[in-house]
Parts: sequence; structure tokens; C-alpha cells
Amino acid sequence: MRVIRGKVIVEGEAEGEVLFTDYPITFYGGVDMKSGEIIQTDHPLRGTSIAGKVLVFPHGVGSTVGSYVIYGLKKYGKAPVAMVVESIDTVTATGVILASIPTVSDVPIEELRNARRVRVKGEEVEVLG
Repeated sequence: MRVIRGKVIVEGEAEGEVLFTDYPITFYGGVDMKSGEIIQTDHPLRGTSIAGKVLVFPHGVGSTVGSYVIYGLKKYGKAPVAMVVESIDTVTATGVILASIPTVSDVPIEELRNARRVRVKGEEVEVLG
């Protein structure tokens, strides 16, 4: 088992299937909070749901309303179980804190490109498969 360490943004433990993208995510206007689907027209994962996944991405972009979208994802039961980011931005950080989604930053996400399943536990990202 390989373990990658990062910086804890929201403490917690979660395990799940990896949803990887090396493309930034715009939560406001890019993710439907009621379905969990990525709706951003130019995003490679357009049409894919982030619900119940460990979302691995470089960073968020866009409006501060994105924090509310992350909170809304949690409220509607469509949030990822955890997030792993290369570089945390204030919009994503605020959203995951409000929604209590376990989140680790400062992770070289390229190391997770081919991971199928991971466990986020505090500052650690354990590659399970």
C-alpha cells in the first residue's frame, strides 16, 4: 500500500473510488448541486457525477458562490466522500469546511492518476487499488 501525505484542510476519514481530473473545477456553474453532475461545458468530466467519489483535482476556480454549491452538494447527498487537491483555493476550502468533507491539499495528484480506490485519513491518502 502506498501512502501520500498532504496538508489537512478538513479532518476526517473516507474511502472510495477515485474520480481523477487534471483540469480545474468550477463549482458555481460547473457542478449541479442537486445531481452531483459536472455540467461545465468544456470540462473533460462533463456528464460525470462526483457523488460518493474521492474527487482528485488540481484546484477550484471561480466565484465565491462555489462554496455554497459544495455545501449544497452535501445537503442534497451528492457530495464526494472526500477531496484531494494539489493546491487548495479559498472557495473550495470554505465549501469543504462548511460541508465537513474530508479534504487533503498539497498532494502531487499526478501520483493518483491511475489509482482506482483510496482512503483519506487525516493528512494521509492511502492508495488501495
